[in-house]
Amino acid sequence: MKKILFGTALLISTQLIAQDTTGSLTVSGYAEAYYQYDFNKPSDNNRPGFMYSHNRHNEFNLNLGFVKANYTAERVRANLALAAGTYMNANYAAEPGVLKNVYEANAGVKLGKKKNLWLDAGVFASHIGFESAISKDCWSLTRSMLADNSPYYEAGVKLTYTTGDGKWLLSGMALNGWQRIKRVDGNSLMSWGTQVQFKPSDKVLLNYSTFIGTDKPDSARLSRFFHNLYGVFTLSNKIGLTLGVDIGTEEKTSPGNGSNTWYSPVGIIKYSICDRWSIAARAEYYSDANGVIIATGTPNGFKTTGFSLNIDHAPAKNVSVRLEARSLNSKDKIFTRGTGFTATNAFITSSIAVAF
Repeated sequence: MKKILFGTALLISTQLIAQDTTGSLTVSGYAEAYYQYDFNKPSDNNRPGFMYSHNRHNEFNLNLGFVKANYTAERVRANLALAAGTYMNANYAAEPGVLKNVYEANAGVKLGKKKNLWLDAGVFASHIGFESAISKDCWSLTRSMLADNSPYYEAGVKLTYTTGDGKWLLSGMALNGWQRIKRVDGNSLMSWGTQVQFKPSDKVLLNYSTFIGTDKPDSARLSRFFHNLYGVFTLSNKIGLTLGVDIGTEEKTSPGNGSNTWYSPVGIIKYSICDRWSIAARAEYYSDANGVIIATGTPNGFKTTGFSLNIDHAPAKNVSVRLEARSLNSKDKIFTRGTGFTATNAFITSSIAVAF
């Protein structure tokens, strides 16, 4: 009798585990090819150093391409994506070896059967900002200065809770640093992040994300505090509006000597002409007078205004064909033109992106 009871209990236990871990495996991919022409005609065909996406001039190239495997079960999930492209070359330059091609690699477990509480660890898309590396998902073809100069990815562990009605998302994380998989040599401290997202309706999304930490070794440690706020608003069935601002501070040399501040506001409005056609206009500004994020070595530092206009066509649901004109105007002459420098930069970008 005991053997029967024990066998029954073992069978039930095994079935429960199977229910929690048996899931589905999905393989997907993405590829975005682009051509960009910079009217300043840089001799090395590299765009300005503060641009990390679509950063090659007068050549056809791959911005981002990846293949991704996603495993999802009731209480377990995992993602693995390997990537290539000029985006990877620019953003992962500091990562060693094969880590240069790890777009995403994480695993998670649901901590409660009833509550939507997840613990995930690994390499993730950043919790900061409304623009991702996947251009097809963004309203503008190229990334804002705000997005290009804050983390696209992060590595660490995070705890995320989503309310049953889906209106609130709360997340806290311990991170290896400011867009780091491999922590900076000589740095003994973890960095930290938080995210609060609120969706009062299907027409409004509000987000507040933070980063607290350092991106330097202990011998030169400077504390960094960063705030990212944005809202995405559906004004009608054809018009959408995104407003965002980044504000960061970092200690100057050591505690008590004050701090340097940088900030960047941005606004994007999108108009859907029809199901397959849309346009979007962007206005942005980035101020980093002390060169914390973007160092220029000029009297006023980096103080740049930008405008862009793009038109998008979707010949199929998973395809996006885009064209964008964009201009940047800086207070100082920070852009290379021929053998000299200029305060302006104008360029045109086109792309074809396919998700599969």
